[in-house]
Amino acid sequence: MRFAALLILLALPLAAQQTADDAAQQLLAANAQLGAAEGADDQVTALTQTVQAYETGLIAMRQSLREITEREAAVASALAARRDEVAGLLMVLASIGQSPQPVMFANPAGPVGALRAGMMIADLTPALRDDVVRLQRELDALRDLRDRRIAAADMLRDGLDSAQTARAALGRAISERQDVPRRFVEDPAQTAQRVATAQTLAALASELAGLSMPEGATLAPAADLPLPVAGIIRTGTRDRPGITIAAAPRALVTSPVRATLLFRGPLLDYGNVIILEPAQDVLFVIAGMAEAFGQPGEIIEAGAPLGLMGGDIGMDDATSRHNQAIDAGQTTQPLYLEVRGGQGPVNPDAWFALE
Repeated sequence: MRFAALLILLALPLAAQQTADDAAQQLLAANAQLGAAEGADDQVTALTQTVQAYETGLIAMRQSLREITEREAAVASALAARRDEVAGLLMVLASIGQSPQPVMFANPAGPVGALRAGMMIADLTPALRDDVVRLQRELDALRDLRDRRIAAADMLRDGLDSAQTARAALGRAISERQDVPRRFVEDPAQTAQRVATAQTLAALASELAGLSMPEGATLAPAADLPLPVAGIIRTGTRDRPGITIAAAPRALVTSPVRATLLFRGPLLDYGNVIILEPAQDVLFVIAGMAEAFGQPGEIIEAGAPLGLMGGDIGMDDATSRHNQAIDAGQTTQPLYLEVRGGQGPVNPDAWFALE
């Protein structure tokens, strides 16, 4: 399934080539890692890398399709304008040639002026015709790229299917892990009681604060942690002081840092929530996933998968409309990220690289 995605990269324009090259390298590395994986933990690591490589490749493909569509529209518009200019000049030349002699003398500059104007128009016409030919060639080249884009879109569909398969395999590999490091074992009954009594996300976070047995882990805010998912950042509100990340459908959510998983499960209208404790008195609240991985008490490594966003990643035939919808945020999935220190929220930009 990884080699089908590699073929997609052949159809990308130069603007998206660097991203595509990165995706290709990730896929090759993931392929080698999957082949060498011996245990469930190794499989989780390799499959995580595979999913991330697919996501990088899909971003490159969508970017290339947008560029081709926009350029094709611009050239077609310029070509139509040039054709109209040529047609107009040819009509003027024809009318000058058919004008009776009295009309020629009626020109303010006299017959010489009329002839001079005709000669100027005649000189302009070949240049415009050359422009039309050049634009037509460029349009033909873009149409050829469009045909390649259609073929690439078919491969993209295969890549989407493969990414879905990799995500499902990732979920199975995580569920099959047994001997994972833990700091504590949460009682399911206690978890259910906490969820039932928590009226807000803040209340649940406060309840869980200090639950983990500290091991002396320290973490200072340095505004350098990666976001748990790639996307467009939106600021919070009074009720939700964190940030919201508009992510792609079915995007993989990963842990930004090594931490203890304090809570995993649905809560109120937040969807699936994961609360991480990277250091004593510091909590990262991540909410809005369709699927969430891990067990309370588990020690999560940096970059480890936490869950998957919801939404439908299927492509329709109207590729440009699909891409415009993604750009406009109409099909993105919101992931909420909040940082809490002590008993209150902390500005996320103190911890995460938001620029």
